[in-house]
Amino acid sequence: MTTEAFLQACTLIALGILVLAFLIIALRIIIGPTLPDRVLALDMMVAAGIGFIAVFAIKTSYFLYLDIAIALGLVGFLATVAFARFILKRDRPDPEAAEKLAHGSHAPKGEEGTPTARPQARTPLATGTESEA
Repeated sequence: MTTEAFLQACTLIALGILVLAFLIIALRIIIGPTLPDRVLALDMMVAAGIGFIAVFAIKTSYFLYLDIAIALGLVGFLATVAFARFILKRDRPDPEAAEKLAHGSHAPKGEEGTPTARPQARTPLATGTESEA
């Protein structure tokens, strides 16, 4: 077996494995019970896409595609970080909304957006003429 035939067989096997992985990942995106499962599947789909590009670069001997794969990897990483931040913000309660609920929804707002203190009832000053209870 020559090196060309061996390389051809390896690229075909790699493409077959990548197609199988792509189908499993697509199934996870569709079925995935939670949003983090779907985000992880999308990240894996980017990795499978990078694999497709790498195998295609080897098969065509045009290695400029590897630069595209690197750029796709960077974009995929940034998308995963953005999705993770979205999931974290979605799961945390909004502190301003929690404060609103604690103080009543129609409390007046101060300059910084926080509820202003309600004026307290005035009490008479303690003098010697008033009786203390």
